[in-house]
Amino acid sequence: MSHLDRARRRLTAHPLALDAALAAGVLAAMVAGSFVDPHGEDGVSWGGVHSPAPLSLLLMTLGAVALVFRRRAPMTVLLLTGTVSVVECVTGDPRAPVAMSAVVALYTVAASTDRPTTWRVGLLTMTVLTGTAMLAGPLPWYAQENLGIFAWTGMAAAAGDAVRSRRAFVHAIRERAERAERTREEEARRRVAEERLRIARDLHDVVAHHIALVNVQAGVAAHVMDKRPDQAKEALAHVREASRSALNELRATVGLLRQSGDPEAPTEPAPGLDRLDELVGTFRSAGLQVEVARADQGTALPAAVGLAAYRVIQEALTNVQKHAGGEAKAEVSVVRVGPHIEVTVLDDGSGEDEEPVSGGGHGLLGMRERVTALRGTLTTGPRYGGGFRVHAILPVKTRTAATGRPGEPV
Repeated sequence: MSHLDRARRRLTAHPLALDAALAAGVLAAMVAGSFVDPHGEDGVSWGGVHSPAPLSLLLMTLGAVALVFRRRAPMTVLLLTGTVSVVECVTGDPRAPVAMSAVVALYTVAASTDRPTTWRVGLLTMTVLTGTAMLAGPLPWYAQENLGIFAWTGMAAAAGDAVRSRRAFVHAIRERAERAERTREEEARRRVAEERLRIARDLHDVVAHHIALVNVQAGVAAHVMDKRPDQAKEALAHVREASRSALNELRATVGLLRQSGDPEAPTEPAPGLDRLDELVGTFRSAGLQVEVARADQGTALPAAVGLAAYRVIQEALTNVQKHAGGEAKAEVSVVRVGPHIEVTVLDDGSGEDEEPVSGGGHGLLGMRERVTALRGTLTTGPRYGGGFRVHAILPVKTRTAATGRPGEPV
């Protein structure tokens, strides 16, 4: 960084010092200009020199001092500098460039306000200063000093307005870029939260289902180990099969956390209603009586809808297995009704161990999140006379906004 850049940064960090330096420079320019007589003694030659009057020096000093506060009160500073300029035109030496301080103050007003204010204030300043010099000054109305006031005030207003417009443009670009950056960050956080929630639901469904089966079969094996070893061996085989399935599904789910380019990422499609018989078979092998009725006419469902229906049935049957009692029976129905697929799971458990709708577990909450993400509805609650009912209505066709990428589980 050069010395010039360092000095500029220091002055920018201290605007009052910068304005004081500007005021000193304007005062020096006004004083230097007041010694020059453009007309000379004969009114024609250039290069004459004359000493400014004490009143002119006083007015120039007042105008320069006012510029120190131009950022804090631009209108007030313009009023003060304009006043001393008018006084100089009427009573002082008209060749003394006191109006230079008013030109700087007008530029500040134009750079710090809006365009309508700039036009109004600029025209008023130009009219007052030029009109006073032409009508009340000792010089002819067409003198170059009078025309100079007209030109400099106009250029000051135009330059200040141009600087203000550029600052507004740069600020708008910077604000737009910051807003876009915030939007990208918020979108990234939202996607991460959705992905974590989806993986949490999958892990819960997989673990809850298979661990429930392992628990039941392990209890059966422990109960009949001494008297019926063949049945105990069969139960342990079911435990082994359920644990293997749990490990495979856990491996597939955790694989979703891998990078997209990882060759070990799983490629097996998500489960759907085409695997309903296999799912029900695992519960039947665990001793749960399950009846299935389907009237979906072989409807081909999107992967997200099929997965949601599969997980709803899986979680509902898992709850029956865990909470409804050993003698409970479950009924599963899948029906196509117009543009929707309706999934219903009923059980006739005693209800003493049923999981309430507002229970502390995550099963019903996960079901509701899955169904709601697809613009569907889910109703759960106890049945009259005992048991529990889970009813989900899912759209056969989903929107891209609801399902994400084609084939991606939600």
